Amino acid sequence: MMQQSSITHAVAFQSLRKHQAEAKNWQLRNLFAQTPERFPEMTVSAAGLFLDYSKNRVNNLTLKLLLDLARERDVEACRDAMFAGEKINSTENRAVLHTALRAPRDLALTIDGQDVVRDVHAVLDHIKNFTERVHTASWIGYTGKAITDVVNIGIGGSDLGPKMVCTALRSFAIPHIKMHFVSNVDGHDLDATLSIVNPETTLFIIASKTFTTAETMLNAGSARIWFLRHGKYEDLSKHFVAVSTNTEAVKAFGIDADNMFPFWDWVGGRYSVWSAVGLPVALAVGFDRFAEFLAGAHAMDNHFCAAPLESNMPVLLALIGLWNRNFLGYTSLSIAPYHHDLARFPSYLQQLEMESNGKRVSKDGSLVDFSTCPIIWGDVGTNGQHAYFQLLHQGTDIAPIDFIASLKARHTLDDHQEALLANCFAQSEAFMRGKTPDEVWADLRAQNLDEVEIEALVPHRTFPGNRPSNTILMEELTPTNLGALIALYEHKTFVQGVLWGVNSFDQWGVELGKALAKNIQEEIVGDTLPDRHDSSTNGLITRAKAVNPNW
Repeated sequence: MMQQSSITHAVAFQSLRKHQAEAKNWQLRNLFAQTPERFPEMTVSAAGLFLDYSKNRVNNLTLKLLLDLARERDVEACRDAMFAGEKINSTENRAVLHTALRAPRDLALTIDGQDVVRDVHAVLDHIKNFTERVHTASWIGYTGKAITDVVNIGIGGSDLGPKMVCTALRSFAIPHIKMHFVSNVDGHDLDATLSIVNPETTLFIIASKTFTTAETMLNAGSARIWFLRHGKYEDLSKHFVAVSTNTEAVKAFGIDADNMFPFWDWVGGRYSVWSAVGLPVALAVGFDRFAEFLAGAHAMDNHFCAAPLESNMPVLLALIGLWNRNFLGYTSLSIAPYHHDLARFPSYLQQLEMESNGKRVSKDGSLVDFSTCPIIWGDVGTNGQHAYFQLLHQGTDIAPIDFIASLKARHTLDDHQEALLANCFAQSEAFMRGKTPDEVWADLRAQNLDEVEIEALVPHRTFPGNRPSNTILMEELTPTNLGALIALYEHKTFVQGVLWGVNSFDQWGVELGKALAKNIQEEIVGDTLPDRHDSSTNGLITRAKAVNPNW
């Protein structure tokens, strides 16, 4: 594919800039009043999900121009190149094939002479066999007891992905297996977990592609020391397994190479939950459910590849996001799942989108002259309503919102689901409509307040509205629908990266701090006072050494 120029040079981008001059004055209330068919015209279904994007400040011309931009930026060709295994990760000269991780067994995809789908299913078969052994207690600990607790030690995608999915699929969990996740280099994280598990019945998963990730290996080493206070070195192989590609390092740690689950350099960390990194998911909910999770993502892959851009859910979500970011100037996106089990989904999307598209240079290394990824943040919806929704409704900054909800509950508690959905739908309407001063006057008059009091209260009770949002619905939160939901945001992120012309699949921004931390740690435990840094950093190191003289 030819190197693209800046998106700002695109003909469609220039047309959108002219269009924005008119659109910035639109009111969503009026758009709905003017177009009774707005809802059916601006909704799309795919892979078990339903997207309503009608509560955005767009009309048919906006969408046409955005679709023109997608075609001008070769979104379809770039998509096809990714699925074909071309090395689109230009700074690392790698293919990007997380989609192959959820491909069915009969799909053929050969890269550099290797059938990657066959390789993927060989690992999946290994995962299936292992999880069944754990669940049936044919895999036992060093004292002959069955495994009751699984501790996943990883960081980044090796933690956020499986932790989020296990939380989301809580209602499908195998009852006698408890999942724990440790990622933080802060020892309090590991200590909190080790204090509640039994070495005789605990299985540790060490997830590190290279088996050299500093934070993960520090936690893994400490977990091994803790275990060896109870068991022997030869018992390690019954309680530690690895998700890695470094066979020698895995064996040196004490893990049997047969208990290593590999993945490949074309699997980025934030896209790795579909790989052996998803081993905790298979242990938590069973391999059959894990297979359903993969199938849901594959269904969204098929939709993304086959649907016309006009009805392509990831493309539309990406284009709406770009419109809000580059033309309406919104700097953040709030994720509001109205499902408690999706509590970790906003933090998962933080890594997916911000690590992928939080870039200030294009693929050719030139500085961009436009805004890229917005700040992604959020919490479960009903909690947000009583926290930061105040700012979203009446604050000085506008943040678009993605509402996500399941229409059916998996619990049997009366009245909860209808109350939850009522809140979700009401909030999206409130952000869109707002409340005018005249409407506030009418409400307060009906309460028999006098005019002086009403006059004082009206400014405080007026809501400007015109706040954009998307609503994503599924019938029920199942492994299949969760897989589709994650894949939807993966492809949205990819499309936006193509539009902006950035490499969505590297993450050099995480390296500088890690390199500096290694040097500073040596100084913290060293004998000499630090003097190689700025006065602030030197002072902080000195203060830490003074409080911990035994280091």
